[in-house]
Amino acid sequence: MGILADTVLARGGQVFGVIPRQLATEELVHRGLTSLKVVASMHERKAMMAELADAFIALPGGYGTFEELFEAITWSQLGIHCKAVGLLNIAGYFDSLVLLIDRAIQEGFIVPENRELVVVSESPGQLLDKLAQHRLPPAPTIIRAEEL
Repeated sequence: MGILADTVLARGGQVFGVIPRQLATEELVHRGLTSLKVVASMHERKAMMAELADAFIALPGGYGTFEELFEAITWSQLGIHCKAVGLLNIAGYFDSLVLLIDRAIQEGFIVPENRELVVVSESPGQLLDKLAQHRLPPAPTIIRAEEL
């Protein structure tokens, strides 16, 4: 994440960071960001990032990336947010994940129209173009517990 932030900043872009207090150590905090918010918990971090984001893009990563990716997709599916989710499929990194999603659709665990919740591209520029033009499938109306 640091290399990505440094590259964006070096090219005149803005980088906004959100980090939980327990991780805000000297080794982990990037001091050159446009803005850095320190929050109480990982849950607060994810909620603030979702609020600040125009869209979500997953780059190759590990468990944390997968967890945040699927939360963004799920929140979109439920109508909690209406923001596009993209996979930057560098060197086919996410090929198996896309196959898994397609298999879940084939097996009836994901409705076919929700395949459109995830935009995939191997090119950063093409992914940004696709996300800018992307239209999400209609989300269900969420029924709150107090309405039952």
